[in-house]
Amino acid sequence: MAHRYLFEQMVRRELRQKYRGSALGVLWYLINPLVLMGAYYLMFGVIFDQASEPDYPLFLLVGLVVWVFFNQAVMSAAPSLLDQGVLIRKARFPREIIPASVVSVQLVTFLALIALLAPITIAIRGTLDVALLLLPFVLACLFAFILGLAFAVSILHAYFRDVAPILSAALLPWFFLSPIFFRPQSITEQATARFVLEWVNPIAPYIGAIRDVIYGGVVPSAPQLTYVVVMAAVVLAGGHRLFRRLQGELAVVV
Repeated sequence: MAHRYLFEQMVRRELRQKYRGSALGVLWYLINPLVLMGAYYLMFGVIFDQASEPDYPLFLLVGLVVWVFFNQAVMSAAPSLLDQGVLIRKARFPREIIPASVVSVQLVTFLALIALLAPITIAIRGTLDVALLLLPFVLACLFAFILGLAFAVSILHAYFRDVAPILSAALLPWFFLSPIFFRPQSITEQATARFVLEWVNPIAPYIGAIRDVIYGGVVPSAPQLTYVVVMAAVVLAGGHRLFRRLQGELAVVV
């Protein structure tokens, strides 16, 4: 890669800035899902007692960690081109490096959390199984899916400054409609709702597949694995194509 050094330096700088002056560093990234897990466990597992899953806090935490990666990466990518406007105007380099570096920073912290969470969950749940070999593959598909979205939202926000606020507003209901607190399969009486939550929501199969491997110790279903692969390929290719098509005037609009 001719611009590999630039990409590495941008990732290093983002990581340094993210945790500059922090005593706990990447562990702060764990606080958000832990606090959310405590709040939602209190709400759904204690007050309303809707938790039908064993070791429900772990069930919650696996879903929350995936969601936080998705949410943080997409929201950080949206203004990334505007944040690097000076560099874009002064230097010639592949502009894709900017959103890719932002997503890579979030990936580093996400993988650190998975490295902490997975052994604990596997030890408590007893889910050490050959299915665990699929985890790197599913995580790679998740990264490709988020990277494609990052390309799209970053270039669109550079031209239309309402994209990031709209995305921020959309992510809140999206969060509650994602299978973080429940399994879509548990909605047995509403087939349409179950289908929408499980297959129309694009982040749902990724949450389900990662949870199946770590929390359940089972291989995700063939339709689920097919979905995560195809969706990752389509979104990555579509996001990158949109980025390439619109990047010609970036130096003007940023």
